[in-house]
Amino acid sequence: MHQESHEPSAPVADDEEQKLALKIESDEDRRAALRRVIPTAGIGHFAEWFDFALYGTLATVISMNFFQKGDPQAAMLSTFAVFAAGFLIRPIGGMFWGSLGDRFGRKNVLAAIILCTTGCTFLMGCLPTYQTLGIWASVVLVLLRLLQGFAAGGESSGSTTLLLEFSPSNRRGFVTSFIDLFGVASYLAGSGIVLLLSAVVGEAAVEGWAWRIPFFIALPLGWIGFYMREKLEDTPEFKATKKMSKVQKSPLKMSVMTQWKVLLFCAGFVTIKSVGHWMLQTFMPAYLQTDLEYDQLTSYGATFLGFLVCFALIGPFGMLSDRIGRRPVMALGCVGFIVLTYPTLILMSAGSFWAAAGAMAILGICLAAVDGAINAAMAELFPTNLRFTSMALAYNIAVSLFGGLTPYISSWLIASTGNKFAPAFWLMIAGAISLVAVWKARETAHSPLNAG
Repeated sequence: MHQESHEPSAPVADDEEQKLALKIESDEDRRAALRRVIPTAGIGHFAEWFDFALYGTLATVISMNFFQKGDPQAAMLSTFAVFAAGFLIRPIGGMFWGSLGDRFGRKNVLAAIILCTTGCTFLMGCLPTYQTLGIWASVVLVLLRLLQGFAAGGESSGSTTLLLEFSPSNRRGFVTSFIDLFGVASYLAGSGIVLLLSAVVGEAAVEGWAWRIPFFIALPLGWIGFYMREKLEDTPEFKATKKMSKVQKSPLKMSVMTQWKVLLFCAGFVTIKSVGHWMLQTFMPAYLQTDLEYDQLTSYGATFLGFLVCFALIGPFGMLSDRIGRRPVMALGCVGFIVLTYPTLILMSAGSFWAAAGAMAILGICLAAVDGAINAAMAELFPTNLRFTSMALAYNIAVSLFGGLTPYISSWLIASTGNKFAPAFWLMIAGAISLVAVWKARETAHSPLNAG
C-alpha cells in the first residue's frame, strides 16, 4: 500500500522539549488513569449519540407527530431534513468548542458540552406535537436540533482527544475505539428501549405518547456525566504543552494555516464513517418499514442485532490497528462497503427477519473496521496544541456535508429513481472517497505524539 506522506511534516522539538514531553507519565500511570477516563469520556459520547439514535429509530413516529399528515413520504423527508439541520451547524460548534479546548483544556469544555446536549434531548421529549401547536411544533424541534448540533460539534473530537492523550503509546487505537464503542452502545440502548416499548405497550402507544419516555432518560445521564467530567484532571499531553508554553492563542487560525492538507485527509476518513453510521442508524429503521414493508418490531429487532455485531467487533479492530496500523484496517472497512453494500440491500429485501438482520450485520462488520481505527488515525495526525480544534473542524465538516444529509439523500434517491436499492450507491461513493484518503495518508500507529 502507498506509504508516502502528503501532509506537512511535524516540527521537531529540541532536546529539552522532548525530555519534558516524554516525562509526562509512565504507561503504567496512564493505564491506571484510564479506569476513570474511559467511562468519563464515554458517558458524554453515549449521551450525545443517544439522542441521534432515538431520532433515527423513531423517525417514522416523529414524522407522524411533528409534521402535517396526509403524505407519509413528504413527512419522512421533512423529518430527515430536520435531522440534517442539526448537522449543518456542527462545524461552527466544532470551531467554538475546539478552540476553547486547545486554549483552556479538555475537561471543562467537555463538561459544558454534555449539559447542553442532554438538556436538548430532554426538551425534545417535552415538546407539544403538530396536532397541539401546529407549525410551531416543527419550528421548536428545528431550533432544538440546531442547538444540540452546535454542542455536539465538540463532543466526538473532544472525547477522542481526551482518550488519546491518556493512552499508553502502544494501545492508542484500542483505547480511542471506546469512543465508537460507547456510540454504538447508545444506539443499541436507544433502539433496544424503543423495541421494548413496542413489545410492551404496543405500536399505537409508542406513536401516541410512549415515544417521549426514552428522551427523558437523557437528563440524569447528563448530570452524571457532568459530575464525572468536573472531577477529572486534564490530560498529561495538554499539561505538558502548557508547561512548555506551546498553547496556541489562535488554534483555529493556526490549524487552517498549517494543517490544511491533514484536515482534508481526516475529512476523507470521516466520509465513510459518517455516511455508514447515519445510513445504518437513522435511515435503515425507516427504510425497512416504509420501503421494504417490514413491521415496526421486526425492523427494530433486525437493526438492533446488526449493531450488536458491530459493537462486538469495534474493540478487536482497534487492537488490530495497534498491531498492523490504522490504514490497513480502515481500508478493509472501505472496500467492504464498496463491494458488499448493494448485495446486502438485495438480501435485506428478502422479507425474512434473519435476512434483514444478516444484511445489517454484514454492513456492521464493515463499519466496525472503520470505527476501530479511525479515531486514533485522525488524532495522531495533529499536534497536541491544535488537536481538539483540528479534529473538530475536519470531523464536523465531513459529517455535515455527508452524514447529516445521508437519510435525506437516501430517501430522495428512492423517490427520484424508483429503485429501492439506490441508497447503496451513496454508501459506495462514500467508501471510495475514504479509501482514496486512507491510501494517500501516512501511517501513524507507531509514531510518538507531536506536542506542536
